[in-house]
Amino acid sequence: MACSDCCSVPDRSAINDPAYRRALWIVVLLNLGFGLIEIVGGFVADSQALKADALDFIGDGTISLFGLIALGWTAQARSRIALAQGLFLGALGLGVIGFAAWRALNAVAPEAELMGGIGVVALIVNVSAALVLSRFREGDANVRAIWLFSRNDAVANIAVIAAAALVAWTGQAWPDLAVAGVIALLFLHSAWEITRGALAEMGEKG
Repeated sequence: MACSDCCSVPDRSAINDPAYRRALWIVVLLNLGFGLIEIVGGFVADSQALKADALDFIGDGTISLFGLIALGWTAQARSRIALAQGLFLGALGLGVIGFAAWRALNAVAPEAELMGGIGVVALIVNVSAALVLSRFREGDANVRAIWLFSRNDAVANIAVIAAAALVAWTGQAWPDLAVAGVIALLFLHSAWEITRGALAEMGEKG
């Protein structure tokens, strides 16, 4: 993770930019809509990586919606929202790791073609969301949190596609479970960055 993603000098212009509000609405609709589709696909394909990625979509959409609602709030309230975002992402990561570990005890290889196909569509959706938000990646903890969620989604999708290829090649479930774990670790890393930034801002404003 580049330092510019988490340690930049705050630029709060995005908060008052109408284009940022429109961008958030696009991201909310893309993430919540496709997240619901992907969670169904994850169960059909029996893919833990797809389920983890779907949770990432839904979590991203939910957090972006909270960020949208908080645009008119005070700086202190926005920092609290960012803190909640970080804690939520951390809990999500721990949950995915726990579920993947449980599934490893009776792992079944997922349907690789369906898994890969959904992964490709998910990547297109996430790249679109990341492009929409790319000009707004600098700002306070809340703005940076939303950008990190969207960027992480695109990285996770690439991992899902790679896992699908490995499942097709090996006929084993371990690539699917491994990628679910990697996505969870990505959650935890970003949760730490977001929480640390939010706490620092709260301390400065307290």
